[in-house]
Amino acid sequence: MSLAAPCCSGCRAAKERRPGKGALLRLCLLSAALVLGLPLLLGRARDSALAAPQPPPRSNSSSSSSSSRRRPAQQASEAAAGRRRGTYVRSGRPRSTAPPTCCLQGAPLRSSRRKTIRWHIDLQPWASPVPSLNNEALRLLKYISTTQMSCNHMNTKDLPETPDSLRRPWSVCLDDRLNLVHQMKSKQCRLYSLGLGDDDNQFELSMANSGCEVHRFDPSIRSAHIQEGHLWYHRLSIDWRDPNPAIAAHRLHANTKKLGTILNDFGHHKIDVLKADMESAEWKILENLILEDVVPQIGQLVFEIHVHWPGFEVSGNDSTVVRYWYSLLKELELKDFRLFHTYKDLSKPQIFLKREAFNASSCYTLSWVNTRWK
Repeated sequence: MSLAAPCCSGCRAAKERRPGKGALLRLCLLSAALVLGLPLLLGRARDSALAAPQPPPRSNSSSSSSSSRRRPAQQASEAAAGRRRGTYVRSGRPRSTAPPTCCLQGAPLRSSRRKTIRWHIDLQPWASPVPSLNNEALRLLKYISTTQMSCNHMNTKDLPETPDSLRRPWSVCLDDRLNLVHQMKSKQCRLYSLGLGDDDNQFELSMANSGCEVHRFDPSIRSAHIQEGHLWYHRLSIDWRDPNPAIAAHRLHANTKKLGTILNDFGHHKIDVLKADMESAEWKILENLILEDVVPQIGQLVFEIHVHWPGFEVSGNDSTVVRYWYSLLKELELKDFRLFHTYKDLSKPQIFLKREAFNASSCYTLSWVNTRWK
């Protein structure tokens, strides 16, 4: 209604000037159309402007060309960074330090065969219905004094360049039916010798001169790795556990490792002969070799065992300790190892678990052969 008033007043003014009636009507309609249609046209123009896509910001030609030149390099660097991140996630740990060149003759360091983890050995039944030290000791002593197979050529004097006398009877079986003698002739034999500051290395020298690659592990050696012909000396001590670097006390024994760890580090998958004189640590080391299933990688075992006390970290009363010893040796038998030589060292005190009893020596040297060895 407010819009019509100006139109009528304009009509009255025009009537006073006496224009034509058609011109007045057209003028009024045009004025009303302008007043009513202008806001609608403005609103539609605003909506179209908001819906239209915004043009990209203008840049000069020099910046555009430089950014196009940088884009491939940036994409390549980002792709490389992505590959590096992906490799780290897959591996989960940094690469280990390369082992010495002497010990890279084996196949891949890690075996693809998944081994069953055992946490304890299977203890044999008691020797008698009522646990007794006397019965356990007699059973053990009879077991280590009775050979389970014969060997016609086991004296180290059969080896070339062997001294007339050795301080200790370290015996290996050299029968033709076994693989060791053939490995020695083809220069493919490998021997590990575990010791603790023993100066008697005549057995190792004779085996090295006969075609064996000999690795001797002794923490008292002055250098990390020393090579003398076919004989290697390593400043490493074999233990039944690996040291934990997070524990300060273990860091003092950084050169102490399990035999299975050293085999992986050196890339060795087989040991033709393992000789050990570990001064009462042999029981726990033997237990570790059994639990981690390392013994199938060994052709012959030559161990010096001590029975004058339980040994390092072997607990329990006396009858329990002897039962544990016997169970370890039976585990070897279950894994097809056969005792072919036993030596009772009469030069050592005749003591068994701190007792002068059972007509026993405190030290025995035992030799086994793996009947499944190839």
